[in-house]
Amino acid sequence: MSTDPAQADPHGTPVAATKPNKKRFVPLENNPEVMTTLLHNLGLSRSLQFHDVFSIDDPDLLAFVPRPAYALLLVFPVSATYEKFRHEEDASKPEYDSSGEGEPVVWYKQTIGNACGLIGLLHTVSNGAAKSQIQAGSDLERFISQAIPLKPKERAELLEETEALEKASQEAAGQGETAAPAAEESVDLHYVCFVKSEKDGHLWEMDGRRKGPLDRGELAEGEDVLGASALDKGVRAFLKREEAAGGGELRFGLIVLAESLE
Repeated sequence: MSTDPAQADPHGTPVAATKPNKKRFVPLENNPEVMTTLLHNLGLSRSLQFHDVFSIDDPDLLAFVPRPAYALLLVFPVSATYEKFRHEEDASKPEYDSSGEGEPVVWYKQTIGNACGLIGLLHTVSNGAAKSQIQAGSDLERFISQAIPLKPKERAELLEETEALEKASQEAAGQGETAAPAAEESVDLHYVCFVKSEKDGHLWEMDGRRKGPLDRGELAEGEDVLGASALDKGVRAFLKREEAAGGGELRFGLIVLAESLE
């Protein structure tokens, strides 16, 4: 098993189109510059940006990533192994229905086709230390403020109706290094966010296709999402499941939200 992110089509391979009545976005490229620009345009402070993570095992390569790491975005091809695990783990869980300031994390249900990249970005900045670095009065600040008191279904509807987010995502989708697929096409790559909650100190897996946010366990005080325990509970656990199922070499990418280099 390789634990170094592999190079792959950043948008994914188009697969069969889904229902025509479902709202769809052009998928975002797995590119730290594209993701950073999108969040800056929406209102995230320019003191933060995304960085590539080229290895989760090589200390020398990890040393290039600024710390602390606020949130980690994992992008991977949706395999039969992942789908089987997702359904089995979710089977005994109730549908998440919490809202408000008492939540340990703010979770967004994905109801828009190909919007997992945008959902992942919203998870990175709605939770953890990055949330405090959103500019007051920005489109991002207004959206998150409106979303927090809402139940997941209403949050999803708010996202579907928020033109500022749709427009910004559409513009960002055209800025990648490769031609983006049409919105009507589905892709086989999916984004999942790992973030440390400031409220309970736990690592949370945030995936809009699940029944709700997933608590992956407590992290030590001062440990960030690239800490050894966080990687074991999150990314490495995912890779081990794929390896155990005989998935072979796994295409995946990692980008992390941290302090800007400039």
